[in-house]
Amino acid sequence: MRRDIFQAIADPTRRGIIALIAAQSMTPNAIAAHFDTTRQAVSKHLRILSECELIDQQQKGREIYYQLKIDKIKEIDHWLEQFRKLWENRFENLDTYLASIQKNKN
Repeated sequence: MRRDIFQAIADPTRRGIIALIAAQSMTPNAIAAHFDTTRQAVSKHLRILSECELIDQQQKGREIYYQLKIDKIKEIDHWLEQFRKLWENRFENLDTYLASIQKNKN
């Protein structure tokens, strides 16, 4: 089953995992140590992140290291950009309106 990227980032634990491995590759045990949950729960979150293609795994000896796929995060940023522009435009309109009110007061 193909999951949606936004499903992955909807969960706070998965967002935490993304933040952790954005800085450096980590093993599942190292990731699990940062959360008050079971190793199995962290594995489930890692599986979902993998299914969404947000993380890669790399075998180094006997250990598996997870790392963030930056290009997938950029997809989220591109989607959010449309809303960023919308809100910037609204704030500019509000600034103009407030300036006109201030001008009319004086």
